[in-house]
Amino acid sequence: MNDTPAAPGLRERLLRRIRAGVDAPLGDHEFDALAREVFAHQFALNTPYRLFCERRGASPSTVEHWTQVPAVPTDAFKAAPLVCGGPEAAGTVFRTSGTTAGRERRGEHWFTDLSLYDAALREGFAAHLLPEGGRMRMLSLIRPPDEVPDSSLSHMVGEVARELGAPGSGYFVGEEGIDAAAFGAALREAEAGGTPVCVLGTSFAFVHWLDAVEAGDERFALPPGSRVMDTGGFKGRSREVSREELYAALGERLGIGTEWCVNEYGMTEMSSQFYDGVAGVPGPRLHRGPTWVRTRAVDPETLEPLPEGEVGVLRHWDLANLDSVMTIQTADLGFAAPEGIRVLGRARGAEARGCSIAMDQFLSASRAR
Repeated sequence: MNDTPAAPGLRERLLRRIRAGVDAPLGDHEFDALAREVFAHQFALNTPYRLFCERRGASPSTVEHWTQVPAVPTDAFKAAPLVCGGPEAAGTVFRTSGTTAGRERRGEHWFTDLSLYDAALREGFAAHLLPEGGRMRMLSLIRPPDEVPDSSLSHMVGEVARELGAPGSGYFVGEEGIDAAAFGAALREAEAGGTPVCVLGTSFAFVHWLDAVEAGDERFALPPGSRVMDTGGFKGRSREVSREELYAALGERLGIGTEWCVNEYGMTEMSSQFYDGVAGVPGPRLHRGPTWVRTRAVDPETLEPLPEGEVGVLRHWDLANLDSVMTIQTADLGFAAPEGIRVLGRARGAEARGCSIAMDQFLSASRAR
């Protein structure tokens, strides 16, 4: 392949692939062809990424398989605007939520076009939370996008509510926290109306809401078919709970069985999401990505690929990341199997040595510009 931008129409072909559904067969040969075309596009138009690749001796003419496309560590999104055409070509930016190092240290994911992003999030959500099809009333403990326009999670929930939500959908959290009274009233209304609802929230928000209703021993009996989507980890400031404990508590307070609770795993630096089940379907709790994403675990020190089932740090190839970088090296410990992935936590200290080296290489390439 020549070191030239991708052929015209790549975005449209990727859109067709995404709209075919999260489980539409995408064999390794077709994925490989699309991935290397995306890489050629990004190599040509994303200057910081091209410099990083050149320092590693990688280019579209030397990369012979999608597994050879250089991976950028997630911290690189804090160091440079990784967007094709530069920030001036971008219309949207999402920022990571971490603030401990100051606002200037937040990771930024820039987009020239949200068509792939929005299509990917709609297809993923619909397949896992609304497998029956149709719309559903959505009650959100995630802040609305107009309040936090640079939040990818808020954008996702806003897009889902707009495209898949039924009348009566609403947000019950703001800058001041959860509006427990309004949320409780919405739950009572759903309880009385008999129509299932979808409750969305971060694990952190659910922990705090559960603490609030526990004081008054308040309980609800949502209509059969109601469901929960939780996202994020399970550590809250008030207490720490496991996923099993969280779902048991939600079941007790909302009257929803564990099989109707689905966890979403995503990151600001990616355009696609993973889900650990389908609403209403019992089964093993492994997160599955859509067909246009590939995930491998790599050795934490060498970043070399590991056999399926062996624990390492997770690396994702996301075709929907057309405008930025397709291959993302996380610091998340986990393993990959044919059935899905399991995230076990963050690599720390010596465990993250390979990720640190990759970040040093990225910074060295950026300084040499």
